[in-house]
Amino acid sequence: MKSKLEFNLQDKKILKIIYNCATSRKLKLYLVGGILRDLILQRKKANPDFDFCLKSGALNFGRQLAHKLGAGFVILDEVHAACRVVKKIRNQIYTFDFTDFRALNLEGDLRHRDFTINALALKLEDVFINKDLGSLIIDLYSGRADLKSKIIRVTSADSFREDPLRILRAFSFGCRLDFQLDKEVLFLAKKNKHLLATVSGERIRDELFKIFDTQQAYTCLTGLDKLKILEIIFPEIKPMRKIGQGPYHHLDVWQHTLETLRQFEMLLESAKQKPEMSNYLNAELSGSRSRGSLLKLVCLLHDIGKPKALRREKRKIIFHGHERIGLGLTRIVCRRLKLANDESRSLERMVLWHLRPGYLASNVNPSERAIFRYFRDTGQDALGVLLLSLADQRATKGPLTTALSRTRHEKIVKALVRRLFKKNQEKSVPRILDGNDLMRKFKLPPGRFIGQLLGKLEEAQGIGKIKNKFEAFKFAKKLIK
Repeated sequence: MKSKLEFNLQDKKILKIIYNCATSRKLKLYLVGGILRDLILQRKKANPDFDFCLKSGALNFGRQLAHKLGAGFVILDEVHAACRVVKKIRNQIYTFDFTDFRALNLEGDLRHRDFTINALALKLEDVFINKDLGSLIIDLYSGRADLKSKIIRVTSADSFREDPLRILRAFSFGCRLDFQLDKEVLFLAKKNKHLLATVSGERIRDELFKIFDTQQAYTCLTGLDKLKILEIIFPEIKPMRKIGQGPYHHLDVWQHTLETLRQFEMLLESAKQKPEMSNYLNAELSGSRSRGSLLKLVCLLHDIGKPKALRREKRKIIFHGHERIGLGLTRIVCRRLKLANDESRSLERMVLWHLRPGYLASNVNPSERAIFRYFRDTGQDALGVLLLSLADQRATKGPLTTALSRTRHEKIVKALVRRLFKKNQEKSVPRILDGNDLMRKFKLPPGRFIGQLLGKLEEAQGIGKIKNKFEAFKFAKKLIK
């Protein structure tokens, strides 16, 4: 027996307030799009969002509703009369978007929706009828049949020209819902891909991270790559194609990059079983963007500097300094995608230091000083760099990459992960000396030199070379001489 389609009591309660507010102003509201799609698919969001359309007056109504609810209000698009009302109810953030019809009537408005599975509508008044909502949903473009068939189809051949971001959204919906893209969608995406260059960085970023949030990012990005769509978002990809990397690699730079992403997603499956690892990966750096999703972007960027660093010496291919070139290119990508400062710094740090775990693994027993400096330089991204390094190594399977070197790399990286978790559980040890101690003792003026001394002392303390003030002053004296 099929379950009855209906909203839960809390949703109905807030929808009733909106309905009463609209009725008092003699406005007819329709629920449209994703909320109905998810209701049919029985998908629940932690923070619900409802889309409404009406013949006209969306901006005024949204403003009045926000005042009544004591909620936040923002105009999304004044030209197309789109606005948003945001209200926290208990522990959930509710988002309500209102837009005027994009045509003369509802039928025309639904035709302007992106995909058939989102071209669904329901009179708001019907929410409160004691009936199965499934029989009341307006479905003019066979959206429910496409939901059943698990396929993404456009409502119109003009869909991507109206909003080029929908090209990315097609792939995003495909991997989030595990749906196939219709042949016409793929044809139109390829035909109109150049229009993506006109879309703002913020909108591109948000859709990309919806892809990164899934466990099918590799599959989705590979699909985008086959149609040469990805290199419109990241022009840096094009030079990475068909650049061989010598006998330690079995793939060119770009294919190795994609394989690193694939290996990272496989790594996540086991990593998320461990609470400490899961907490780290699920931590939000900005808005709703998680560190785990940011790491997938790092996988795409970690070798971005190789084309410019390429040199041939004695028939050998080398990429010396590609991490520093990559750092500069990563900054450009961060600005293009309008990432938050914390996200940008994290990305830049991981690209810059992604080779360090490999350097540590090249020694059977890396020194305490080298380990200390690794944790010092990578900071809060130490674990992210280690995970990236594992994925990077597993994506490297050339004839000169031996089982012994791979085993040693995994062993060192996993030992560093354990050490990091242990370090996180310990209380931070205060510095033995501070800048004032040094200036008083050695009659030194304030300045950069004091900072350099403190850095050396911190390292000596971290590796156990000094343990008290007497030893610290003695060590500092040597450094000053």
